[in-house]
Amino acid sequence: MKTSMLLAQLMLLLLALLAFQKKAIGQNQNYRISGSVSDSVSGKYLDFITINLMTDRNTVIKADYTKTDGSFLFSGLKPLPYEVVIVGVGYKKKVVKADLSKSTELALGNIQMTSETVGLKEVTVSGTKQVIKQEIDRISYDLQADPESKVFSVLDMMRKVPYLSLDADNNIYLKGNADFKILINGKPSSMVERSYKDILRSMPASSIERIEVITTPPAKYDAEGLAGIINIITSKKVDNGINGSVNINERFPFGGPGVGGSVSARLGKWGMTAMAGGSVYNIPETYNTVTRITNSSTPTNLWQNSYNISKSRSGYIGYEVSYEVDTLNLISGQINFNGSKSSGTNAQWSVLNGSGEILQQYGLDNRNSGNGTGMDAALNYQKGFKADKNRLLTFSYRFFRFDNNQDADLAISERINYPLPDYRQLNDQSFSEQTIQVDYVYPYKKLNIEAGLKAIIRDNKSDFQYRQFTENSSDFEVVPGLSNKFANMQNVYGVYNTYQYNLKSWGFKAGARLEQTTMNADFISTESTMKQNYLNVIPSVSISKKFKKHNSGMNLGYSQRIQRPGIYQLNPFVDRSNPNFERTGNPNLRPALVHDFQIGYNRAAKGSLNFSGGGIFFTDLIFPVSVYDPVTNINRISFDNTGTARLFMANLSWNYPFTKRWNMNVNARAAHGKVHGTVNMQPVTNQGIMVQTNVSSGYRFEKNWRINANLNYTGPSINLQGSSNSYLFSSLSVSKDVVKDKLSLSASVNNPFTKFRQNYRYTSGPDFEQTDYRREYFRSFNVSANYKFGKLKDAIKKNKRGIRNDDVQN
Repeated sequence: MKTSMLLAQLMLLLLALLAFQKKAIGQNQNYRISGSVSDSVSGKYLDFITINLMTDRNTVIKADYTKTDGSFLFSGLKPLPYEVVIVGVGYKKKVVKADLSKSTELALGNIQMTSETVGLKEVTVSGTKQVIKQEIDRISYDLQADPESKVFSVLDMMRKVPYLSLDADNNIYLKGNADFKILINGKPSSMVERSYKDILRSMPASSIERIEVITTPPAKYDAEGLAGIINIITSKKVDNGINGSVNINERFPFGGPGVGGSVSARLGKWGMTAMAGGSVYNIPETYNTVTRITNSSTPTNLWQNSYNISKSRSGYIGYEVSYEVDTLNLISGQINFNGSKSSGTNAQWSVLNGSGEILQQYGLDNRNSGNGTGMDAALNYQKGFKADKNRLLTFSYRFFRFDNNQDADLAISERINYPLPDYRQLNDQSFSEQTIQVDYVYPYKKLNIEAGLKAIIRDNKSDFQYRQFTENSSDFEVVPGLSNKFANMQNVYGVYNTYQYNLKSWGFKAGARLEQTTMNADFISTESTMKQNYLNVIPSVSISKKFKKHNSGMNLGYSQRIQRPGIYQLNPFVDRSNPNFERTGNPNLRPALVHDFQIGYNRAAKGSLNFSGGGIFFTDLIFPVSVYDPVTNINRISFDNTGTARLFMANLSWNYPFTKRWNMNVNARAAHGKVHGTVNMQPVTNQGIMVQTNVSSGYRFEKNWRINANLNYTGPSINLQGSSNSYLFSSLSVSKDVVKDKLSLSASVNNPFTKFRQNYRYTSGPDFEQTDYRREYFRSFNVSANYKFGKLKDAIKKNKRGIRNDDVQN
């Protein structure tokens, strides 16, 4: 830890020394370009218009904003020919030649900007740079436009994306819901199928172009994902060359070193993109307590405290390749590998009291480990047509698999009324999937038609064993009654049809998806089976209206979604790592259904505003349910289709440039939720207000220095049987471009005033009340270096349609 602190101090000292270095006065300081910008119709001078000074169409030398009188000035230039590129929200881009090779000063005069009719597919809602974009059914956040992408991981940056929030355990929520699907470049990836947190916190945000939040998924996407879809775009642009980026970072006292990056290349008709990374994530000792009070016929009081240490390693590598046979035929493929290993120790002390005496007491030493591997491979063929190159026919195939193995050794000591011997738990899980898909896109004048067929074949398996120590053999032997082998075959067959119609200021998008699901579960050890078969019709509608005034617009959307249970919820493996709390899955779960209504308004003037509200209604909602057994004094936590719920919410995203150097961004959500369900055959209702707010502000100094501050508040959350406490997250970061557009150094501190976070979770049932308290490290320091190489030019051609399996809960 001392070494890491020293590294951080040296990094901050280096950045400080660079900040105060004297400005060199070169021989070319008198070469200047000046001008002003105004509206071509009203003649009004325009402020906060982006001005880029370029030596060619790909190299920006300087960038600035017009002042309140519309003027701009570039000085300290070299005697070269330049291009001045002027970009303003709601105006057509303007390019003006500026040749300084023959004079020391060039006045371009008044440059008039022409209004641009806003397209239906996309409207910029950022007043300075295109940080946020609103489309008919989604909103996107441009990470390359946010300087903090050089400091943080993709997981850290999720806090700033509209509709997204993170809790204290870094779990992502989309519109307050943990059920969503993550795609990479519009496609599923094994990198984020099994454990997205491990991968996203090892993935540098500087390697990502943007994050899309698809709030009203159209019918071409699978029906699963109650809240929507998160699409992470990593693709880069390159023309007959190579470009990429590499990021090296360190986080302490919890976390560890990490490295990641991406590289793209194009050689004639071949295009290739690769990304790789890895990280170490260590959590020093944390402290937990559990208190449970029961009010059955024999009241009891359970008290547990424990100390935990965990270590994990994760890595990923992905590769995409495409070959352009000719202008109408394209072949592409991808392959991804990822893996992780974890280990941990848990020392627990447990005391159960009742009637003024100790009913049970024991000490528990739990040493656990786990490892997982995943891979997926896909092949796509895209056929265009001479009559219309936007007409596309695509055939796709994908194979995906992951394995996850868990092992825990548990030793009992200092027993009072605890007769069970030491034991081991093993749970080996595997998941494989094959997908075949055909998509057809047919544009006709202002109407765009999409249709497709899809078949998904899934195979889930689990082999879980409970081994008990026997003195006769001095070894651990399998207990058949507590062990089983579980196999679950699930097939999904789908067909969809979507229509999008564009008028001058209106856009309409509607479609429906028909899905047939069959499932066969087999408990091999107990020779029992279970079958399910259900049909779902899933509609979706999106409407957009654009207004000329203030470059604004409105969006209206409705979608119906389903949540099929995943293997973790179905698997009947019983986790007995805490003898007083057993956790298991439920193979009898049915899919949950949701109706999602939302309306939004966006505006882009000097600042930007995006506001949306809506309601979400759930039936057969899958909830974890905790039931207390007074005979065994054990709480059994499982999943059940016990819930109906409704959620009314409002989301706000606001960006405002106070000056050309200082801007602020606010991303907020407020919701009122009400949940009904059944716990232990008794009705339960819970409701409350949930709030998440992120405020970030950045200031750009001279010499390519940047400082950013973030403040994030997450209010209490609620579920069927309880709630959790609120918390405040803050961070401060500083970055410096040492070599412009190439090498940057960054440092940050998270929660500088709070070393530990106090996390409370409250749970109750008809006959018990429980409080879980966890104290964990909250303050952390980050240092990173980011290097970019190559030039960005024409985009690698990729299939516009491909497999997106977004129908299984994360």
